[in-house]
Amino acid sequence: MTTTHENPGPHGYSSSKEAYLKRLARIEGQVRGIRRMVEDDTYCIDLLTQISAVNKAMHSLSLGLVTDHMNHCVIDAVASGDEAVIEEKVQEVSATIGRLLR
Repeated sequence: MTTTHENPGPHGYSSSKEAYLKRLARIEGQVRGIRRMVEDDTYCIDLLTQISAVNKAMHSLSLGLVTDHMNHCVIDAVASGDEAVIEEKVQEVSATIGRLLR
């Protein structure tokens, strides 16, 4: 399920966008490598080791995005003083962290 939010300004990750894109490119390369390993009938444990590395990289990327979101969107909501917006942003972060932990 994809959710989009219309935000008038830059997103919290905007200042780190290039770094995120580089990390994603590395992760894409790792996934392509795993595909080649499967095609080449690589030993199961070696595949699982590479899959674990991709999972760790994705979790690290996710943590960075959550942190950026809290430092941008949540702080902006608090600064607005609008209790409904603050509650919405806190619930949004909580639900996102819950999905990441599954």
